[in-house]
Amino acid sequence: MFFGGKKNKSTKKTAAVMSQDAAVTLLNQFSHPGLIDQWASQPHWVKDHENSIEVVFPFAAGSIIQALSDWLAVQVPENASQFSLTQRVAPLKAGDKAPVKGVKNLIVVSSAKGGVGKSTTAVNLALALHAEGASVGLLDADIYGPSVPLMLGAQHSEPQTHDGKLMEPVSRYGIVSNSIGYLVPADNATVWRGPMASKAFAQLINETRWPDVDYLVVDMPPGTGDIQLSLAQQFPVNGAVVVTTPQDLALADAIKGVAMFEKVSVAVLGVVENMSYHICSNCGHHEAIFGTGGAEKMAKQQGTPVLAQVPLHVSIREDIDSGKPSVVARPESEHTHAYRDMASTVASKLYWQGETRPEQIAIQTLS
Repeated sequence: MFFGGKKNKSTKKTAAVMSQDAAVTLLNQFSHPGLIDQWASQPHWVKDHENSIEVVFPFAAGSIIQALSDWLAVQVPENASQFSLTQRVAPLKAGDKAPVKGVKNLIVVSSAKGGVGKSTTAVNLALALHAEGASVGLLDADIYGPSVPLMLGAQHSEPQTHDGKLMEPVSRYGIVSNSIGYLVPADNATVWRGPMASKAFAQLINETRWPDVDYLVVDMPPGTGDIQLSLAQQFPVNGAVVVTTPQDLALADAIKGVAMFEKVSVAVLGVVENMSYHICSNCGHHEAIFGTGGAEKMAKQQGTPVLAQVPLHVSIREDIDSGKPSVVARPESEHTHAYRDMASTVASKLYWQGETRPEQIAIQTLS
């Protein structure tokens, strides 16, 4: 018998804290479609912070962060807990135009032809960006046929004002929105000439108190008229998404939409092929009822990528009609995954082709 014997010490070792240089080398081995080569070597992305490695993504990157977290758990299980993965969306420049107050980045969703599902795409893109971790605003620029209030199930809402000058946007499903549809009765026709409609649009965007949103998604009216030109020429548009269908007629108009943005020096982020294929609600069979390869061919000719190919499915229509879009109503569905992938691609592409600008500093004047 031994008296006063020492207890056995635990043989479990605590992982040494990884250095910043070692972390950058490791992280650069992780690849993702939304990241460039040697992404972790970008200035200010990776920092050594209080015995941990802080990785900050400057765009909406919820899916990338999850994929990276899973990758680290496999690659370095003993060090994975040392990594803090976050995002802080950076504001980007848009030529020499002044930023919209309370908005970091402005994205327009456009189509030169009506009936291709542009508004459905814009609403689900906004919700998908929010699901990626961003704060998002949605502006309905279709003065003549506003549909965002109905699509968000907020048709009975009305923007409030606290100071008699600025409107507070309507909050729904984690995003904020404004639309002429909130301000006029649903059964009233807006009979305005182009200049008046453009002025109304400018008021909607400037006289809304946007609450420091990372992205403001603008659902444009179809066509290439006054409102489109006013937006592109007067406001700091960071990028445009053009929506089409596989049909030749829609593709011909989409080409005009891309050309319009090029003429006004707005970067086209890519093309979304809506109703790309039909999903049978009974058996799940995929059928390309509107043809195949149209958007890919057009995008190649125009030198712009295809951002997403969104299916035609009865549930997308049902969700929109019920005022609860698919990204919210069916987060695990095939079409929601298409919207999430599109949002991730839009956010990353917007950042990589842009140039950051200093963030706005809110200054409160005391009387």
